[in-house]
Amino acid sequence: MATQHHHAHEEHAGEALIEAAREALVASGEQWTSMREAVFGELAGQERPASAYDIADNLSKARGKRVAPNSVYRILDLFVTNNLALRVESANAYLANTHPGCQHDCIFLVCDECGEASHVDDEDVSRAVRELASARDFQAKRPVLEIRGLCRLCA
Repeated sequence: MATQHHHAHEEHAGEALIEAAREALVASGEQWTSMREAVFGELAGQERPASAYDIADNLSKARGKRVAPNSVYRILDLFVTNNLALRVESANAYLANTHPGCQHDCIFLVCDECGEASHVDDEDVSRAVRELASARDFQAKRPVLEIRGLCRLCA
């Protein structure tokens, strides 16, 4: 059974988050290119989940030339595969993983009003979901649980 391998003291922000993401991606055998750094930096700067189109638009403005959303999607998929980003499935949007390279089950509280998505680390819920899958002879690769509703400010 996979578990989440991080501790609160390993959470990163700002430049430390970008550096931790670079180290994790390189350690996984991938290259850290200037475009990947730009996409991750943009993603890490978002307060809410961002779509590939949002990121492509922001990078296009910053660079003064068009950045294709398809290129951003490929990079985001690579980030999800390597635990640098988390995907909010129902919104087709992404959040930077503040514990780059650490295994996460995706448990989100998603506000239908403002779009805020809070990532929740809960070992008991993760274990229960994986055990449920295992009891049915199903190997869970990337569990995703989204709870839709209203955040404290919108309720």
